[in-house]
Amino acid sequence: MALESATGEVVIAEQLKQFLLALSISLGVATLPQIFSWFRRIPYTLLLVIVGLGLAFVNVRLVNLSPELILVIFLPPLLFEAAWNLKWSNLKRDLLPICLYAVVGVIISIAGIAFGLNLFAGLELSIALLIGASLSATDPVSVTALFRELGASKRLTTLMEGESLFNDGMAVVAFSLLVALPLGTAKLELQSALLEFFQVVSIGMGVGGLIGFGISYLTQRFDLPLVEQSLTLVSAYSTYLITEDLGGSGVIGVVTTALILGNFGSRIGMNPRTRIIVTEFWEFLAFFVNSIVFC
Repeated sequence: MALESATGEVVIAEQLKQFLLALSISLGVATLPQIFSWFRRIPYTLLLVIVGLGLAFVNVRLVNLSPELILVIFLPPLLFEAAWNLKWSNLKRDLLPICLYAVVGVIISIAGIAFGLNLFAGLELSIALLIGASLSATDPVSVTALFRELGASKRLTTLMEGESLFNDGMAVVAFSLLVALPLGTAKLELQSALLEFFQVVSIGMGVGGLIGFGISYLTQRFDLPLVEQSLTLVSAYSTYLITEDLGGSGVIGVVTTALILGNFGSRIGMNPRTRIIVTEFWEFLAFFVNSIVFC
């Protein structure tokens, strides 16, 4: 038992060193534009990608990240921060093109990737379609960060963020269907595909709505900035985990919660000072997660 405990402490200490090293390098990259004016032309996230590619080229890995760790630990805060800052009025105005991009765009992306892999790489169509479904739901974190730094129009940023926040449901349904087809547990029917799509999205929106409105009305009863800030963090992770356990889309669940808290809960349950504290907290968390993931 003592040996296992000591081994676990060594592993934790080693992982902590890796995180601190990655964060130190990311902070160094962030200060480069202040030291060398030429680097001001390159966005921060792009600089991180360049540094990460350089480290990969010389076979240096700062942090070993598993897909499960990225999805469970790093994805919810990135989604929450983006949706928290997304104005409902802007989203409602462009809801139709966002839905078209998130649904039709994903289908076109899957078909295009599958066709290319099948034609040029010689992969079987079923495998090519699975790869297409895996890659179709892209995350534009670096792109939206670039938009903000370059001062791109708010509508373009809203379209990009909105599409990326809602395309997960379509991609999950497509991937599940394509996996089940060869196993004989599903049929390629429009009705069943639509039913699964609405089920995944509905569970995500339902759980996200319950948690979002619940915390919104809860924060009306007290004025404790640190507690309210902590509740937003708990809501991001709890929504993701609960929705995934129920068979829904954790991404859509987190997005729904953040949209409600950012546009409704922060207005009725938080004073202006608390809203600023929570917003700055999520900006820091997004910066921290981006620094680890992209480097």
